Amino acid sequence: MPIIHRLSLLVLAAALAGCASTATDSTSVPGAQAAAAPYRDTIELSGRIQVNYQKDGQPGNVTGGFEWSQQPGQIDVSLISPLKQTMAVIQVTPRQATLTEAGRAPRTAGDIDALTRQALGWSLPVSGLRDWLQGYATDAAGKRFAATPANNSVFTQDGWRLRFVSWQNGKDGVPMPKNIVAERAATAASEELALQIILDPVT
Repeated sequence: MPIIHRLSLLVLAAALAGCASTATDSTSVPGAQAAAAPYRDTIELSGRIQVNYQKDGQPGNVTGGFEWSQQPGQIDVSLISPLKQTMAVIQVTPRQATLTEAGRAPRTAGDIDALTRQALGWSLPVSGLRDWLQGYATDAAGKRFAATPANNSVFTQDGWRLRFVSWQNGKDGVPMPKNIVAERAATAASEELALQIILDPVT
């Protein structure tokens, strides 16, 4: 079992308490009616992620930090333990996805969701996160959705319910997501999964 699964409940509780204390009410963000900042193809973000998942009928959870580096044609994600150790590194290009866990040989596949589900026990929806982290999504009708602090919930085309729970000031004071909750019900092809993401201040 990968070490990332073995984070203690004590660490989990502490991380959740930290998540709760950093949330920002959307009413405190100037321009609460404004859309999220314009989408950027090149961006670097960091924060914390909590994952609640089902595997083989049993619930599981994990929490930790992450670093997200995005540029045209490539995404790099590092998953970091509460002790600041890099637990896994994910690289996604148009040709393949690669996941490298600490102390293990890299694994590659064409589908990052399936690759992370096999390796970690839960699937990291990298394709969706590319939009979600900046306040965007593709809605159930296939249309581009741009969240605002006043219009902060959407069902996506691939079955996620997204809520942009709180916001922060990005560059030039434009709203950027701070706390994102993504939930997906179980289907024949995928497990039940819930993510909570707390983003660090945008620089």
